[in-house]
Amino acid sequence: MPASLPGALRRGAERVLAGNWTGTSTVPSRGLYPHQWSWDSAFIAIGLRHLSPARARRELSTLLDAQWEDGRVPHIVFNPEVPAGAYFPGPEFWRSSRAGSGTGAPARTETSGIVQPPVHALAAWLVHEADPESSAREGFLARLYPRLAAWHRYLVERRDLRGHGLVSIVHPWESGMDNSPCWDAPLERVEPACRSTFRRADLDHCDLTDRPTDLDYGRYVRLAADYRDHGYRDDAPHSFAVEDVGLNALLIVSEHALARIAASLGTDPAEHRARAERLTRSLVEHLWDPETEIFRGHDVPGGEPLSGLSAAGLLPLAVPGLPDEVVTGLLATAAGPHFGLGRTVRLVPSYDLRGPAFDPSRYWRGPAWFNVNWLLERGLRQYGAVAAADELRAATLAAADASGFAEYVDPHSGLARGSRDFGWTAALALDLLTAAERAESGAGVPGAEPRAVRSPVVAAAEAAVLGAETGGDAPDEVCEPVPVRVSLVRRPRPPRREA
Repeated sequence: MPASLPGALRRGAERVLAGNWTGTSTVPSRGLYPHQWSWDSAFIAIGLRHLSPARARRELSTLLDAQWEDGRVPHIVFNPEVPAGAYFPGPEFWRSSRAGSGTGAPARTETSGIVQPPVHALAAWLVHEADPESSAREGFLARLYPRLAAWHRYLVERRDLRGHGLVSIVHPWESGMDNSPCWDAPLERVEPACRSTFRRADLDHCDLTDRPTDLDYGRYVRLAADYRDHGYRDDAPHSFAVEDVGLNALLIVSEHALARIAASLGTDPAEHRARAERLTRSLVEHLWDPETEIFRGHDVPGGEPLSGLSAAGLLPLAVPGLPDEVVTGLLATAAGPHFGLGRTVRLVPSYDLRGPAFDPSRYWRGPAWFNVNWLLERGLRQYGAVAAADELRAATLAAADASGFAEYVDPHSGLARGSRDFGWTAALALDLLTAAERAESGAGVPGAEPRAVRSPVVAAAEAAVLGAETGGDAPDEVCEPVPVRVSLVRRPRPPRREA
């Protein structure tokens, strides 16, 4: 990075986070997303901890104040001060306090009825570690722990639709990767809502070519309306249900964080460690594809793996304890022709560069996203691929700066797409910048994952990501994750069908 970049980048990130702060939480962007979003707040809190641990604690606490009695954390908490019609679908569509009354929706706070990936326990642990004395004095972890535990129980108990331990999403928005081409085939079963029945507010703020099509939106609206009209019950029929790789991977990561939280509070962490191990076994046994060396989601009603290759399939790199052959396969796929990391692109795209449905501009159909690359940087570093992680960190920081903290960017050109001054882009850039500065000074980042000892096979795979042989010793402070023992059985799969 140029010598002038860190200071300017830090000031820019602070400006975005100050501008998007409402007094109780941070909006993703003032125009396009004027409410509080679930996994956005988790990522934003991770960056906010470097500016104001108190604000980061408030961010997570505000979100969890809207938790439902059944444990779910809704993907949107609506701000009643935002004018009706500023965002669709808004509170008048979800009608959570009425439609969700039988499943425990808050009576005085309007929310959506669906969820997003559970990054919150990881965020809570990192925020606590940034200022443990103030956190303990406020009872931050003691207040959040039972809520986070209930959130995880909701997912594993209510959303295990195939019965072997993995969580299913019942709407594409629950994956966080809303418009991925991987959803195209399952969505063909969904009759779209009539276009005249809704008005898209997103097109007031973004270029049409950056956003989902009207057909996609009509199907999203239909799924959400059907779920609402069944009282947000998870035993209702689901025309769309997918075991999503990204959500399950982040649940495992957060179960490990929840174990740390439990231990810090003097509570037995065994339950969380055991659940993390069970989930990891199921993830590898049921969603790992050894032929393409990537994880694939599973279409539950369709009874088959999803077609197409999504960046969600790489996110298990953030999971500790994967078998070596899975880690090396993921690294090879990240650097290979489908994702091009370190070769044709500097940031991982959200979808297969060679897929017929790839679009470098359109929402989740190809652009590179900053939260995905932050998670992959963390995964690379966890498995000892430090040089590759350093390269990805530098590329992510440069892209955040050049794009004006864009929501996402064209993976080839780096051109900004979607909203600007985006909350998690600024927050995660601040987190990566802080880590880079402390690494240069020899200081660690509070709450950061210890680096893993890299095996020879991981070292070779890292060289593939970098496009050259790498050398050097393993990091001084190391902690090798315990591998989960699973059988990598090659199972026959149906022919690949590109969305």
